[in-house]
Formats: sequence, structure tokens, C-alpha cells
Amino acid sequence: MSVPVLLVTGFLGAGKTTFINTLLHAADGKKIAAIVNDFGSINIDAALLEAESDGVIGLKNGCICCSLQGDLLRTLRTVLDGDTPDLIVIEASGVADPQGIVQGLMDPILWDAARLDTIVCLVDAQDMQATPARWQDDLWRAQVTSADIVQLSKTDGVGEDDLNGLISRLGGLGKTVFDAGEPGRSVLSLIGTGPETPRATGRTSIDATRFATLEWRSDAPVSLTAFQRLMGALSPDLVRAKGFLTFTEKPGQTYLFQLVGQRASLAPHARPPDGCELVLIGERGSLDPDAARARLDTLTV
Repeated sequence: MSVPVLLVTGFLGAGKTTFINTLLHAADGKKIAAIVNDFGSINIDAALLEAESDGVIGLKNGCICCSLQGDLLRTLRTVLDGDTPDLIVIEASGVADPQGIVQGLMDPILWDAARLDTIVCLVDAQDMQATPARWQDDLWRAQVTSADIVQLSKTDGVGEDDLNGLISRLGGLGKTVFDAGEPGRSVLSLIGTGPETPRATGRTSIDATRFATLEWRSDAPVSLTAFQRLMGALSPDLVRAKGFLTFTEKPGQTYLFQLVGQRASLAPHARPPDGCELVLIGERGSLDPDAARARLDTLTV
């Protein structure tokens, strides 16, 4: 029997990893394979899912977590060759048009083993309120257009009128919209209702080379004060930043850093303290990766 696949897409920082963790906790005994299609060698999302699911390539506590590196079919075969899961969840990169993954999943040989059941797009309500130009963003529109359903995220602090207006406008795009109330269970209830035959894939994927990215590592902790000052200076040029950090002022503790637009958070994390790993993403022409790296390197001097 073919295993259903849930593809999760959404713009940078929309909350895809948090959403998938909600799915894992709402699984009710189902074995879920979570596959992260992130970019680069620092895969923060995979590490976060691994921490929640207690599993990497192998069923532990009912979940698999792995990084989709290289060929999609090869990665899925690794998952399917083990203890077959009840559901495969693929997280698309926030910088990518999911159409490329959709096209890969339409492979007729793969369809017999794993079929694309549902595509859900996460839409950050706070971002839509703060950035009205997002409606005209080609990548954001491609992600929403690809989806069967839209799941709102980060609705805290968004007024009822604004939220209703967002739901109405997304509905005008022909989308079924779920609020953030019980995201995991509402989407899981739809699994098994998707098409029985492969979807049409005529649209060409949007090229995401508009983004510049930087991956930065340090074996040593950095100054918390200096890091906060530097992020404040870099944030106008960033769309997204995320990473695990250790600080000289907080020995023995790892922190998870998240930045979406001008919203930033820093929270303790259970990962063992082992230096720093950071990913920065900005619009090409705004973010200068070499200059940003040079400034980050000063944190370890």
C-alpha cells in the first residue's frame, strides 16, 4: 500500500518546523517520517526535529527524522526500506518553490510506494501584517498557489479584523484556511483524502537565487552582548537567521536563536553546548556574506 506524503511549504520563518513538531506530538501512535529539505551543511531544522522526535533515520518513538540531501528518490527509498511509516512529512526549504519537490514525487515508480497526499502552506500572520508587499512576492505566491490548504501561524498579537481579512483574502485565492488553534490535528484529519493519481506539474519552478546565504561556525562560545549588538546591526539586511549558540556569559548552556524580519528570540535549548552554528539569509544585494562573516569572526577574537 502506498504511504501518504504530506508536503509542508511556506516562506522563510513561517513556522514550518514548529508545525511539524505539532504533527509529531499529535500523531496518536502513528509512525511519522519527517524529512527536512533545508539548504547547506548547517541544518538547524533537522536538529530541532531530531530533538523532538528522538530519532534520526530509524524509527524511535514512532518517528524518523532525516535531511533530504541529494536525490529525493534515494532519500525516500532510505525511509521506505526500513520499518514503513504511516505518514511521510517533507519540509520544503523556505527559499524554495515546492514545485520541484512535487515534480519529483510524481515519479510513477515512487507513486506506488509513496504518493503525495496533501500540500500545506504555512502563512505567518504577523509577517503578512507587517509586510503587505508579501502578497506580490513571486516566491510566496508560488508556495501558496501550490498548496491544497493554508495553515495560519503566529496569529498572536494580530487583531481579529486583520486576521479575518487575511483569511478572507487567502480564501479569495481559492484556498481552504486553517487557523492556528489545533494545527496538527486539523491537518492530520485530512490525510488520506488526497488524489489517487499523480498531479499535473506543468508550472516551472521559480528560481530562488535572489537570496544570499551565509553559514558560520565557531568552536568557541561568543560574547552575548557583542552578538546581540552585531545582530542588531545586521538585521536590516536579513530576512531570516537561525542557529545554536553558546555564550561566555552563560557557560554550559546552548541557546536557540531565531530571527524573522525584525522579530528575534533567544531561548535556552537542550542541545549540549558545543560552540556556535549560525545561518543568515538575506536578499542578494542587501546581505553581503563576506562582510557579515568578517564581522561574525570578530566575536571569537
